[in-house]
Amino acid sequence: MHKTVLVPIDIAHLREGKATIDIALANAGEDSSIILLNVIEDIPKWAAAQLPRGTLDKSKQAAYQELNAIAQSFSVPIEVDIRMGHTYKVILDVAEEKKADLIVIASHRPGFQDYYLGSTAAKVVRHANCSVHVVR
Repeated sequence: MHKTVLVPIDIAHLREGKATIDIALANAGEDSSIILLNVIEDIPKWAAAQLPRGTLDKSKQAAYQELNAIAQSFSVPIEVDIRMGHTYKVILDVAEEKKADLIVIASHRPGFQDYYLGSTAAKVVRHANCSVHVVR
């Protein structure tokens, strides 16, 4: 059983995200901690300046509320963390920070472009210092 399980969830793909939580729970012990993470992609400063004031804060708050509602629907305590940055980099940084020993991440079926550019899940698998369970 794993002690700390990190579950990155894309708010746009909640159905897949909920499946990853079930897998995280199956791989966690009684005293394990599970962390739901949502990463809001950085917006270039020139683009952010064009957004109405408070848009990014509202996005963070909405993501937190969405993940917190999901976390509350389970019978075990689940931590919710919202960060900004480049998705795969933030996932790896949070895994190191929280000393995660497992990352459970959803992945779409790779398209042609993913073989050259790499999806977020592929980058996490390549660079993580802990085990990674990819869910399709």
